[in-house]
Amino acid sequence: MQSFLAELRTQRWDDHRYYHHSRINQSLHFLSAITFIVAYALMFKDPVAAALLGWLVAMVSRQSGHFFFEPKGYDEVNQATHEHKESIKVGYNLRRKVILHIVWAAVPVLLWLNPTLFGIFEPFTGGEQFLRHVGLIWLIVGVGALLFRTFHLFYLKDVQTGLVWFTKILTDPFNDAKIYCKAPFHLLRGELIDPRGESRRA
Repeated sequence: MQSFLAELRTQRWDDHRYYHHSRINQSLHFLSAITFIVAYALMFKDPVAAALLGWLVAMVSRQSGHFFFEPKGYDEVNQATHEHKESIKVGYNLRRKVILHIVWAAVPVLLWLNPTLFGIFEPFTGGEQFLRHVGLIWLIVGVGALLFRTFHLFYLKDVQTGLVWFTKILTDPFNDAKIYCKAPFHLLRGELIDPRGESRRA
């Protein structure tokens, strides 16, 4: 258990120090975290609605921060190139995220062109039913992506690394809400990049 928790701390720390320099990205992660927590609660009542909320708000805000606002140049703080960080990232690096989001974006297009989705659904009769079909597929895509990378890490690394990453992803909203809650206030003061003063390893 000690080894598991130590690796969890390491994965969290590496993710923070390598990929969360931008205060805009941190603020978007705070928004994403709160939205995911709401989606987690909604999952018990309406999993499809939770998936729609998670993908359309939480994931869009979260990944927009990485794609559009996070610096991609040489990381002076960590003495690492962007390419090096991408090559050692445990989870989904930007290239893998692009593939995942292409699949995500293709779902409503495919469903619109093929309303039964090859016989899986009854044809939708209105906008609400269309959205619920999309949400159900997105729920499957999200769970599938999480499990696929977990088992992939079993093969690439070891079982513990995969299970640690799985745990990290599921608990990231709570961790991000805690560590990035002040980011919007820093941003309002005009601070675009975290000077690393708050990035000491716990």
